[in-house]
Amino acid sequence: MDRRITGTTHVVVHLAYPSHHLRTPTYFNAYCAEHGHDAVLVPWQVAPENLAAAFEGLRRIDSLAGVIVTIPHKTSVAGLCDSLSDTAGFLGVANVARRTPDGRFHGEMFDGAGFVQGLVREGRSINGRNALLLGAGGAATGIAEALVRGGVARLAIANRSMDKAEELAVRLRSAFAGRDIVAAPADARGFDLVVNGTSLGMKAGDPLPVDPETLEPGALVAEVVMEPDVTPLLRLASKRGCGTHRGVHMITGQIELLARFLLDEPGA
Repeated sequence: MDRRITGTTHVVVHLAYPSHHLRTPTYFNAYCAEHGHDAVLVPWQVAPENLAAAFEGLRRIDSLAGVIVTIPHKTSVAGLCDSLSDTAGFLGVANVARRTPDGRFHGEMFDGAGFVQGLVREGRSINGRNALLLGAGGAATGIAEALVRGGVARLAIANRSMDKAEELAVRLRSAFAGRDIVAAPADARGFDLVVNGTSLGMKAGDPLPVDPETLEPGALVAEVVMEPDVTPLLRLASKRGCGTHRGVHMITGQIELLARFLLDEPGA
């Protein structure tokens, strides 16, 4: 399909550091071509110390529809936005921000919704599961909220900083009264859903986010890491007799949400 870029093309930039692993532009641009959106997503590698200056400059770009955000910028971008959705405001993270004509940015968080939608599309139900979430950063925060909203029976959050895991658990318990949400060690025994919400596995030599010996056969092990397509955790989980769910499904599950948020008129 013709993907000409013209003087009227809406530009979306994908803020990341590093950016070499990004796969979202491929899926987003294919979606725009298929649905007739005159828009293009371009990866931008921006170091954390330069993010605020880059974001300020983007306010002045009339052709900019907005930004998509990934590691390590989701929390920082939420702080740079002029307004946030209820979900992004509650979580304190944003993975997308729409630019308004006056140069203001409105942030939203679709990682959680995209993750759950990706599971649903692959025929995986989360309702009633006992879930262990590894990580409490930007993507993990969104996934935690979506897992609870989606009906897991129990959510345990494991993080290198136990204080950060406990802080997220407290916030979720305040929003979902009566739900079983705790901070816990990275031990998968007793869980039938294990989600790696960290970046561990993206680089060769990364430690595993959980001891694979604690993975129980029959459990579903899910990733947010998209590159490599099959991470060391997923390979070991498969050998343990676990089901596996690749990180790419979190992106394919939210491409439509991202495109509509960035390219449709608000309220349309």
